Amino acid sequence: MTVKTEVSRFHIHDELTAPDPSAQILKSIQMKGRSVNKLVGVLAGSPAVLRAYTRMRVELQKGELPVATRQRIALAVAEHRGDDYSVAQYAKTARAAGLGLDEVSKARSFGSDDPKEEALLIYLKAALEAEGAPPIYLHEEAREAGWTDEEILEALAHVAMGEFQSLMAAAAALPKDQGTPKVLPDAA
Repeated sequence: MTVKTEVSRFHIHDELTAPDPSAQILKSIQMKGRSVNKLVGVLAGSPAVLRAYTRMRVELQKGELPVATRQRIALAVAEHRGDDYSVAQYAKTARAAGLGLDEVSKARSFGSDDPKEEALLIYLKAALEAEGAPPIYLHEEAREAGWTDEEILEALAHVAMGEFQSLMAAAAALPKDQGTPKVLPDAA
């Protein structure tokens, strides 16, 4: 059944309404015991987009970055983009990954109590906001904090994926998923 809310600009597909190539991907997601969120339902409207998104996501999950770091990056990018849908999603998954409420809040503004995590987040924020290359000293500070080039490259890819997700969620004007806790704006 296609779900069309008052604010959704695209159909939110499931395995019954999606084009056949997308339906196969949605079924495989469900067979792995995962639920199909609204963003994936929207992306299912284009099999090429859904394939690209799921492949990048799967490959990055196999990477070297710790889950908590990936969650911090996702929260920071979603907040930076003003993407309430993704902020709510990632606040929930970050808590499940072991981040406390303080860390979730700090991550939303590219911060952390962990100096290593914060050095990476500050670099990523500069990369996101730069009109060219981010300052070299921030790259060096991330390295000095203990991040390898492989991890920094992976972190940048997570930023790109977060930007993509937020762009799609905003373009679709996605409402929050049922059961997604309301996340209050940062006090900062």
